Amino acid sequence: MIKVVLAWLASLVIKVISGSGYLGITGLMALESACVPIPSEIIMPFAGYLVTTGRFSFLWVVVLGAIGNLIGSIIAYVVGFYGGRAFIIKYGKYIFINQEEMDGADRFFKKYGNLSVFFSRLLPIVRTFISLPAGIAKMPFWKFSFYTFVGSLFWSAILAYLGVFLGNKWQTVELYFKKFDWLIAAILIIGIIYFIYKKFFLRTSASKN
Repeated sequence: MIKVVLAWLASLVIKVISGSGYLGITGLMALESACVPIPSEIIMPFAGYLVTTGRFSFLWVVVLGAIGNLIGSIIAYVVGFYGGRAFIIKYGKYIFINQEEMDGADRFFKKYGNLSVFFSRLLPIVRTFISLPAGIAKMPFWKFSFYTFVGSLFWSAILAYLGVFLGNKWQTVELYFKKFDWLIAAILIIGIIYFIYKKFFLRTSASKN
């Protein structure tokens, strides 16, 4: 069943991007971040593959993918900001949001705070729904937009590059990332902690001395 769904999604992505080019990349990535379950692990690797054919520019694929994520995330953020949790619970089923997914994203946001908007881009399910609890918590819009865009830029670049690297075998990316999502996220979190430690704690210690 999963293979059938993935095959259908891959076919949809190929048709949309082949037919509408860069606009299709932006639109599909926006849908994913607006809580529509279209995996970026299919969208961006296929776009990366088309870079190898000369159809697209790698830079524009990455930037427009991130912009699409930002647009969709802002839509979900606004829904959370003005609608609140009660609204999402009541009407979420009509836009493919179930209680379990919402609770998972909510717990993740509460546990990791503002930075969750950044590194959640590497996590399954949470990546798609994190904007809702951020909006509900009324996270400052500029911070939300900044963390979302930077995280999305990083994620888009990884997936697009893998599409370039794998060429016509780009579809294998989606299956492998499902297995290694949590490992990648753990590595990124460790990197963020090290960056914060080096930038703030070591600087503070040096200034005291």
